[in-house]
Amino acid sequence: MLAPFPSPGREAVTAEVRRGTMRLLAELALAPLAEVPLVTGRRLDLLALAADGTFWAVEIKSSLADFRADTKWPDYLPWADRFFFAVPPDFPIDVLPAEEGLLVADRFEAAILREGPLRPLPPARRRALLLRFARLAAARAHGLEDPPL
Repeated sequence: MLAPFPSPGREAVTAEVRRGTMRLLAELALAPLAEVPLVTGRRLDLLALAADGTFWAVEIKSSLADFRADTKWPDYLPWADRFFFAVPPDFPIDVLPAEEGLLVADRFEAAILREGPLRPLPPARRRALLLRFARLAAARAHGLEDPPL
């Protein structure tokens, strides 16, 4: 009898969800960046810039334990026009806040199950975030370390 295929660890699940989510965001004509540092010292799992200048923030949760241990996700709400959780297909989605957006993803693709509500950023914060996003993207495109922001 064959041994069961081992389930991937937390980091592998996170990487798979990130990859599928980034693919979806790109298909929707958004430009995603992973691990975006904020002035608060927090790091967004994904921040995506839309053609209209709006930002989508995505918090990846690899498991129920990961979600339950996280108390920082509300701190991300002021840093994007829309907020989403991205989870693997086997995640118990009923525990996630119903008022936030929801993506389900594997390493190949993702689907939006619930649109995140629009919470427009104040103009000054949008400008500062746009500059931070552009500097980070440019530095990464040139293979540089993340710049001090």
